[in-house]
Parts: sequence; structure tokens; C-alpha cells
Amino acid sequence: MSKLIQGDCIEKLNEIIFHREASKEQVYLTFLDPPFNQGKDYDYFDDTLPEHEYWLMMQTVCSRVRELTAEGGAIYFMQREKNTEAVLQCLRETGWTLQNLIIWTKRTSAVPNTIRFGKQYQIIAFATKGKRPCVFNRLRIDLPLRPEHKIPRENGVFVTDVWDDIRELTSGYFAGDEALRQNNGDRAHKQQSPVALLLRIILSSTMPGDLVLDPFGGTGTTLVVAEQVGRPSVGIEIDPKNVKLIEKRMTEEREADSIESLRAYYRFTPDLEKIWKGDVLVKKPKHQMALLERKRGYKHGRA
Repeated sequence: MSKLIQGDCIEKLNEIIFHREASKEQVYLTFLDPPFNQGKDYDYFDDTLPEHEYWLMMQTVCSRVRELTAEGGAIYFMQREKNTEAVLQCLRETGWTLQNLIIWTKRTSAVPNTIRFGKQYQIIAFATKGKRPCVFNRLRIDLPLRPEHKIPRENGVFVTDVWDDIRELTSGYFAGDEALRQNNGDRAHKQQSPVALLLRIILSSTMPGDLVLDPFGGTGTTLVVAEQVGRPSVGIEIDPKNVKLIEKRMTEEREADSIESLRAYYRFTPDLEKIWKGDVLVKKPKHQMALLERKRGYKHGRA
């Protein structure tokens, strides 16, 4: 079951905390991909906040998410590489324990620079509530051989903290059919995370039935992937246009959103079928955050 809540991220997280007695369900994974405060023109977010104000907001979000998270639950905080120090400080000061600083290497051209090396990656800080994750699945992938490697790997390789096998969704050719676009061909959202990225994060840090949270819903990729692997999810999105976009995306079940083509890539992972979806039914508590839905709240209950 996927649920979408329209409204301000912090306000809605506060409401969830206030009403949490209505549901004992805890969050096991949060994907945090906020606007990066780099001057983009958002309709419902000031992307030019003073640095102190922006990071104070991020600390508030991380603190509220931690209150909702089960012991050992995970957060994956994605940001620009230049903000690495601020991200680590934000997580540390709100009580999270860093497990990995993941380097997501972009497979498109690097951003050029005249006074330093070109930039070609984003960071994803993987942290947990407590010293050890309650769930961590060591995924194995069928990584293509590099030119310097001569012997094929019969059982694939473990995923490391450098992710250079997932392409970003750019505005051009390489985004393919997955990128959501307007009628004129422009991207429907300024920053879209690829299905492959969310699949890896969700498979790594949850089991079927574990609740997944996305406080900055964007285009709904987290919800789309979570539902396909049997994880209930809650997304919060402030922009009404994006809410409609997510509703439409969840209803249409686009072929480009399907994760089935990626199953073979993870086929060397032990107990993959159990991790992927298994026989566990998605948990559906009677009152799972039901008090938090606004009039525009949206539920999906596909089988």
C-alpha cells in the first residue's frame, strides 16, 4: 500500500508524530532527497535560502524522521558533493550513526570547471538509528567486466559504496522513456531519481512489509518501487502539480517504471526472492497514519 500526503514536509512529519499512537507502525527506511538549495525555480519551495536556515531545516527533518524510525532503521540522505560536510554534521547532530558515504558516479559527462576537477558524482549518506542496522541485505550484482579484468565472475560481486552502474535521469537522450516529461518534451520535474537507484536502496535496507518514507516525494519514484517489492510507503509532497503527477504515475503503471528487467542483475544475491518480495503480505494496519490524510490524500491498494 502506498500513501501520498500533500503538504509541507515538516508540518506533516509533526502531524505523524503527534498522531503516532493511532498506529504503532514504525519507519524502517527513509529516502531523503530534498531540493539542494542551488537556486532552482520551484513553485512551492525557496531554493535560495541562507545556508544556516537551509541546514536548520534539514536538521529538523532528520530529527523528525528519526523519531518515527524503528531502532536500527535507515536513512539515505542524498546531496551535492560540496555539501558533504554539512550532511554528515546534520546527521551526527540529530543522532544518526553513519554507516557509509556512498559515491553515486554519474554516467553522463562531468560538470566542467576552470579552477578544480570536473564534478561527476553525488553523495548518498547511509546512516542508521543506532550503531547497527536492523536490516542490511548484502546485494550481489552482475557487474560487467572492466577492460583490465579478464576472468568472468561466476557469482557476481557485492555492491560497494561506489555506485557507478546506475545512470542518472538527465534531460536528454540518456533519460530514455523513464523520465517524466511535459507535452513539449521538457522534464516534468527538475530532479528525478531513477528507478534503479531506489530499488537498490530499498532492497538493501528493508524486507517485504517494512514501511518506507519519502518526505520530499517529487515524482513518486520511491512509492512506485516500494509497491513493486511489497513495501508499504508514505510520501509527502507539497506541490499540487507533483501530487497529480504521482497519482497519475501510480495509476498508469508505466512500463518504464517496471523493476522486473533489473531482477536478473541481482540474481546472485542470496535469498533474492525473499528479499525482493517473498511471500510476506504487505502490512496494512487498520489505522496506519490514517489521521494524517488531508482531503487530497491518496491511497493505492493494488494487489
